[in-house]
Amino acid sequence: MPKKFKGENTKAVEARARKADAAEEKKNLEKQKKEDAAWADDGNNKKALRKKEEEAKRLAVLERKKQAAELLAEEEANIAASVKTPKKKITQAELNRMREAEKEEKRKEAEKKEEEEPIPENPNHVMTDYEVAQGVEEALAALGVAEEGVDAHPEKRMKAAWTAFEQGRITQLRAENPSLRLSQIRQMLRKEWQKSPLNPMNK
Repeated sequence: MPKKFKGENTKAVEARARKADAAEEKKNLEKQKKEDAAWADDGNNKKALRKKEEEAKRLAVLERKKQAAELLAEEEANIAASVKTPKKKITQAELNRMREAEKEEKRKEAEKKEEEEPIPENPNHVMTDYEVAQGVEEALAALGVAEEGVDAHPEKRMKAAWTAFEQGRITQLRAENPSLRLSQIRQMLRKEWQKSPLNPMNK
């Protein structure tokens, strides 16, 4: 094992002392410069500079306040010109009087209209020389709908007319066309029935 060193390292102690002396000397120089600068009155004084800066700031603030006040006054003038004054509040009694006055005006206008325009006579109540019908058949007769030759419900007589037509004509068609089947003859009958004057739907 190496020997233990007893005591202090002289070189390290000297170096520390040199550093401490250099730092103290630097501090003293800075302090001296500050004192010299504080005592010097050549216009570059920090206090004077600070005062000038503060004055400039104060003036800038005053200018901004002045501009803001001008803008506010301008806006208020614009708002006052554009805003309508609110209507006065109306009490319940005033409201009732207004409603009654409106009703009275409407009533007077209605009376004037009645005086100016006579009411036309209701044509439903006017008795004319028309026939008076008591039932459906009489009404149809009065209107002239129920004529003698017109069939009101031809579809009711359709089946009976068809069977009569079929019985009379089927024998003739079989005699004319003996080679055709019954279904073919019935088809021919249907076509004839559509055009036949015996068909009640054709009338």
